[in-house]
Amino acid sequence: MKSIVYAIGILLSLVLFSCNSEPTLQKYFVEHSEKKDFVALDVSSGVINVDKTKLSAEQKTALESFDKMNILIFKEDGKNASQYEKESKEVAKLLKSKDYSELIKIGSGSDMASISFVGNEDDIDEFVLFAKKKDNGFGIVRILGNDMNPNNIINMISVLKDSQLNMEQLKPLQDLIKK
Repeated sequence: MKSIVYAIGILLSLVLFSCNSEPTLQKYFVEHSEKKDFVALDVSSGVINVDKTKLSAEQKTALESFDKMNILIFKEDGKNASQYEKESKEVAKLLKSKDYSELIKIGSGSDMASISFVGNEDDIDEFVLFAKKKDNGFGIVRILGNDMNPNNIINMISVLKDSQLNMEQLKPLQDLIKK
């Protein structure tokens, strides 16, 4: 009986210590999605209404590689400027971790945007768009999918231009913009 208790103790210790307690962007989304000053939105691939028969092979591949988007926006209102600084620095630090490779960065300091990814160039699991503008706030968009690559994102943009977006999924974002 003592050996069973001992074995269970060891197993529990292994489980508890093997859990990754490092901060991640995914954890950041979960922890901040319900907080004041944040708006979170999950958008499925169903938001894109397009006639697939009119798409090129590259556009079809891009659309098939797309799974969903997670959007998190911090709205800076003048009263929460210190919180904005703290949160935007935390996101920037997360994106500098070894898990993310920066594809492009535009601007610096208080006004900037960047695109990073997780995976390798031929098999990207996640694209992350991060943009911030002092006095407005910042936004993070996680684009999740399978076998994505940089060309897929470019082709996806062309699909979005020609699609009829399902605005019901984007209603929380529209409400934020109106405020």
